[in-house]
Amino acid sequence: MHHDALADQLTFRTMSREELDIAVQWAAREGWNPGKHDADIFWATDPEGFVAACLDGEVVGTGSIVNYGGAFGFMGFFIMRPDLRNKGLGTKFWFWRRDTLKGKLQPGAAIAMDGVFDMQDWYAKGGFQFTHRNLRMAGVGKAGQPKGKMLELSDAPFSDVLAYDTKHFGFAREEFLRRWINPAEGLALGAVKDGQLAGMGVVRACQEGYKIGPLFADDAQTAADLFAALSDRACGEPLFLDTPENNPAALALAEANGMQEVFGCARMYYGPAPTLPWANIYGITTFELG
Repeated sequence: MHHDALADQLTFRTMSREELDIAVQWAAREGWNPGKHDADIFWATDPEGFVAACLDGEVVGTGSIVNYGGAFGFMGFFIMRPDLRNKGLGTKFWFWRRDTLKGKLQPGAAIAMDGVFDMQDWYAKGGFQFTHRNLRMAGVGKAGQPKGKMLELSDAPFSDVLAYDTKHFGFAREEFLRRWINPAEGLALGAVKDGQLAGMGVVRACQEGYKIGPLFADDAQTAADLFAALSDRACGEPLFLDTPENNPAALALAEANGMQEVFGCARMYYGPAPTLPWANIYGITTFELG
């Protein structure tokens, strides 16, 4: 069949909760190693934020267009079924996603994404500008005792956790955060200095091993203490950290823990990139939702 004719038959719609599991399975197949319990949390963040491209009623493409209260959007999970790639279908779907999300946001609000490197030029044609690379570092969890004062994030006042997260993410993500800091198989910790949160980090079980994300800290020592405590939870297991390349201290932390780069994404923004304290971001939360 002629490419254009096939593209004309493509339909787009929001996904059901069950279909989000397809997107997670496809992400695993692409080697993105999603968290075991991510789907439930992602869904609660924005039940209308997951969309499908369909041919004859069958899902052939997945994507997220998550809306953070109209102030910010994030696009991820962009996967076309392998046998339908390079036929113009993904292009049509992607632009539909961008414009649909744009329509949900306040005028001038930014949309972000972590795009695979070989798609970077293509995304640029869609109006996205590159800011930096986020590199996935891989190592092994090690037993260790944290030095500074730690507490489980679920035991900290939620308003404090939300404020700290918002400072580093750039936007409030309350529904997401409430669930993220209670990982079913993992650990969420805050570092406390002078009665204030000085850092926070979450480690969660993934299809393979464990992933730390986010890892936010006021200074490198706090980041190292949090990393050690979270690494302990993943002792002996593969451990991953998605480090922003524009924070040299984050790369140094990964290196100090024997981690090596295995994958990466280009952080790109459509519209004005929010000003974030990248020097305090040692690990981003997820490649899928920011």
